[in-house]
Amino acid sequence: MRPAFTLISAIFLMVLIAILLMLSLSLSSETTKQTGDLYLREQALLLAKSSTELALLAISGNDWSSNCIEQINLQYPQTDPIYDINMTLTYLGNNLPCSTNHLLANNIQTTDSNGTVLIDTFVTYTDNASNETIRIHRRTIQKP
Repeated sequence: MRPAFTLISAIFLMVLIAILLMLSLSLSSETTKQTGDLYLREQALLLAKSSTELALLAISGNDWSSNCIEQINLQYPQTDPIYDINMTLTYLGNNLPCSTNHLLANNIQTTDSNGTVLIDTFVTYTDNASNETIRIHRRTIQKP
């Protein structure tokens, strides 16, 4: 009776250790995936901030008498792009040569608000291998 009890307890202990090892392996692989996703998300957030600054730079160098910059599309990096960056610019101001769907208001009363721009920045990462998508949206109101 005693050897049978020892055998059963040894089998139980081996099953318990196997379950703990499986949980450890599962948690380890999940943590690795979360770390990779977090890296891609943080990179997308940084690209959204940088793209917004690039849009402000483009607006400040624009000739306001002829046209408005309404859309900026970028890809990062230049070779083998993995991020698509799309910026839509909408303006508040008097006498701007923008199309009507990119002009929020053209009856601004204060001169300080004239030329204010609303920038919607979308950064999209798509992994073709796993069909996972990371999409970041950043909306800012700026006075260039």
